[in-house]
Amino acid sequence: MLTLTPKAVEKINDFIKTEESAKGKSLRLKVAPSGCAGYEYRIAFDEKAAADKVLPQNGFDVIVDAESLPYIEQATIDYAEDETSSGFRIKNPLEKSSCGCGKSKQF
Repeated sequence: MLTLTPKAVEKINDFIKTEESAKGKSLRLKVAPSGCAGYEYRIAFDEKAAADKVLPQNGFDVIVDAESLPYIEQATIDYAEDETSSGFRIKNPLEKSSCGCGKSKQF
């Protein structure tokens, strides 16, 4: 089952409250072909589609297309900030490897 940490949930709810483009939308999590290792995660606010799997969270829904679901159903999404960067981090036990820059993953 997909897990979101409390920090990730807090940040997503903040985006929904403050970003006009996020209002009324769900958080889409997708695995798409890309990069040198094969796939990358994509996170964006989007409209629900009929075939999406809806994963209710505290204050919003995460939506996942059928092709991406097997790749992310065991993942954990966290949000981290430090002096040099901030953003969502996805930890996934199904990843076999990633490219040198860490952007693309192999399953």
